Amino acid sequence: MTDKKMVINVTENGGPELTISPEKVCFIIVKAREFDEKEPPSEPNPASNPSDDKDVEVLEDYPDDSTLEELRGAIDELDDDEIIDLIALAWIGRGDFTKDDWKEAHDLADQRHRQHSSNYLVGIPTLGDYLEEGLAALGYSCEEYEIERL
Repeated sequence: MTDKKMVINVTENGGPELTISPEKVCFIIVKAREFDEKEPPSEPNPASNPSDDKDVEVLEDYPDDSTLEELRGAIDELDDDEIIDLIALAWIGRGDFTKDDWKEAHDLADQRHRQHSSNYLVGIPTLGDYLEEGLAALGYSCEEYEIERL
C-alpha cells in the first residue's frame, strides 16, 4: 500500500483527469474486443485459401494468432499509473464503482496492482465493453479515435 495522496483534477468534460490517454484506452478496447470475438477453430489444420473461406479464420483462435499477445503487449507497455487508471476504468464500467467513486476505485486499484495486472485485465470477460463504459461514465469517448482510424 502506498502513502501517496491523489489529487483529482477535473477536466472540461467533468470527469477526473486520467493518467492514461483516452487514445490508449480506446486502442486497448479495440484489441480486447478482437480477443473477445475469438472462437475455437472449426478446422484445426486449415489448408484452404482464406479468401475462399470468406476469411472466417480471422475469428478463430489458432495457436499462431497474435491477438492475445497484442492485447497483453498494449497493457504491459503502460506505466504503473496508467495500469491503475485502466483497472479503475474497468471497475467503473462493470458497475463496481460510479464516477463519484473514482478516487476510491483508483486507490483500490493502486493497492491491488501487481506486476501481472495484464493477466487480471485480459481475464475480465468483455473487458472492451467495461473500459468503454468506464470512459463514458467519466465523460470520455472513443468516437474521435474511431473516426481517425477509418
